[in-house]
Amino acid sequence: MKLVTTEQAWGVLRQHGYNHQFEGNWFCTHPGKILVGRALTAMMVPMRPDLHEIVEETGKAEGRIGGQNSWVIDMLQLNDVMVVDMFGKVEGGTFVGDNLSAALQRRTKAGAVIDGGIRDFQGIMKLKDIVIFCRGVHPSAITDTTLVGINIPVRIGRATVLPGDVVLGTPTGVIFIPPHLVEEVVKRSEEIRLRDRFGKQRLREGRYTPGQIDTKWTEEIEEDFKNWLKEMKRSGKL
Repeated sequence: MKLVTTEQAWGVLRQHGYNHQFEGNWFCTHPGKILVGRALTAMMVPMRPDLHEIVEETGKAEGRIGGQNSWVIDMLQLNDVMVVDMFGKVEGGTFVGDNLSAALQRRTKAGAVIDGGIRDFQGIMKLKDIVIFCRGVHPSAITDTTLVGINIPVRIGRATVLPGDVVLGTPTGVIFIPPHLVEEVVKRSEEIRLRDRFGKQRLREGRYTPGQIDTKWTEEIEEDFKNWLKEMKRSGKL
C-alpha cells in the first residue's frame, strides 16, 4: 500500500462513486514519510459544561484514566491510525504533545490524522516510527473540547471517514479508502506502475513519441506492452 499514490487511489474511489475521501493542505510532522494504517476514529466538539460532565462521569465509570484525548490513545493497536475530528481547532485543540505521541508511536507504529493541532513539535520530531498529519502547531494545551465518540463516522475537512477505513497519507494529502476497495486500489496501482515503467523505457529508446505514450495507447502499443510484460516476468525483472 505504501507504493500506491494518492492519484491512483483517488481514481479507483471515484469510479465507485466515493467522491469525498480526500483531504489536503496538512502540516506533516515527518515530511516525505508515508502513513498507512487502519482508521480508529474520534470526534471532539466545542466544550459544553453539561455534556462534558456526562462524558467525564461515563469515562470514570468505565475506568478510563487521564484526559479524554488519552482515552482514545489507550484503545489503539498495532497498525491503527488515529483519525481525530477536532473541527479544525489548533490553539487549544492540540490533541497530542510529545508524550502522547510517544504512546501513539509505541502502540501503532503508524501515526495519526488530526483535524486540529499538536504541541511539543520539537519532541515529536525526534520520534522515528510515526507520522502525524495535522492542521498546525501551537504551544497551548488542549482545552474547551469534549470527546463525543470513538469509532464512529467522522468528518475530516471534506472527507467522510468510517472506522476501519485504510488511511493513506502522502505528500499530496490524506485519502481514506473503504476496506472493500483496498485490493482493487493495490492491483490498479501495480498495473499503473508497470505501464509507467514500460512507457518511460520506450521513450528512452525512442520507440514512441511522448504524444503516443501520454494518451490512450493504440492496439500496437498495448500488444508491445503485453510482450514486454511477458519478457520481464520471464527474465525475473519484475
